[in-house]
Amino acid sequence: MQALKLSHLSAGFIAVLVGYTSSVAIIFQAAESLGANQSQLNSWMLALGLGMGITSIILSTVYRIPVITAWSTPGAALLATSLIGVEMEQAIGSFVLCGLLILICGLTGWFEKIQHLIPNSIANAMLAGILFQFGLAIFQSLEQDTLLVAIMIISYVIGKPVLKNFNVPVVLAIGVLVCWQLNLFANQTVDLSFAVPLWTTPSFTLSTFISVTIPLFIVTMTSQNIPGAATLKAAGYQPPVSAALKVTGLATVLLAPFGGYSFNLAAITAAICCAEEVDSNRNTRYIAAIVTGCFYIIIGLFGATVVSLFLIAPKALVVTIAGLALLNTLANSLSVALSEPAEREAALITLLVTVSGISFFTIGSAFWGLLLGMLFLYCAKLLEKSKAGIKTN
Repeated sequence: MQALKLSHLSAGFIAVLVGYTSSVAIIFQAAESLGANQSQLNSWMLALGLGMGITSIILSTVYRIPVITAWSTPGAALLATSLIGVEMEQAIGSFVLCGLLILICGLTGWFEKIQHLIPNSIANAMLAGILFQFGLAIFQSLEQDTLLVAIMIISYVIGKPVLKNFNVPVVLAIGVLVCWQLNLFANQTVDLSFAVPLWTTPSFTLSTFISVTIPLFIVTMTSQNIPGAATLKAAGYQPPVSAALKVTGLATVLLAPFGGYSFNLAAITAAICCAEEVDSNRNTRYIAAIVTGCFYIIIGLFGATVVSLFLIAPKALVVTIAGLALLNTLANSLSVALSEPAEREAALITLLVTVSGISFFTIGSAFWGLLLGMLFLYCAKLLEKSKAGIKTN
């Protein structure tokens, strides 16, 4: 508690704000495709909030690094289409099996061995590609909400050399004040009430294992856990990949009957808490991750009803504060990604593919950027070795 700073609280709040507002609608679509009622949806949000909060707190406290977990956003998008016509019990069964597969990966340790093979330049290039859209969104929103965004940008520029770690929370406060003055907050009634967990007995079928479990597992591992581990690695931390898979896999198994369909390492929200603005001492930035976990638990306890609080804020406020909070991390990632001349082209390919947003087999661009960048780097090294061999002969 003595090491807790306002910047930790601010980073945790921004991370949760970004996490919920950017993808909570997809969760609603996935639940509604199963015909979930309001009580079941509340249970889903409770399970997801508790799962993310508890796992983030455990991992960050044990390893003293900002390890943040999240729900699988690409997985939710996948579920929104693949769960149509599937019974709730069968869907829950597929979530449990997905958690078991993630847990097995953590117990065997093979996924962590693969992650260690990724060079820092490639990892940073992928992270930069992921964060690039957040930087662009600042200036894209400038066109729609010029006054709000302009004031926030000016406040950020003026305050950065003076406020340092307190700059982002001050900019957020200024943005909220401007929204209030301009009456930009949406008018809607919010019914605040505690969520009640609803148990659904899992049902296991081969068809849902093939059509739901396996795709959800692949998407979660490739589009979420790989970028999440790369984010921590790019920030200079050694990600506890196997431990994280054990914890998130077990959490998925335990919370799946209540709607916790999948948990994984976070990338965007972790990058927010890994930024230098959060804490000049990188050894205490994990406190921001613990704060994030506490916010997740509080929001989870209120269920889906409290999500409307996040939806009240104008989109420009959310994307601008997220982009500003990630600017320094983006700059550092680009610097590291392009610092090694021998790996520069491979890193650039990783960056461009990740920014492109391409998707094949429901697997996002971050994975394909990583794959193509690694492939290019491997081929370049083979070519160099062959040239060296020819000269020797």
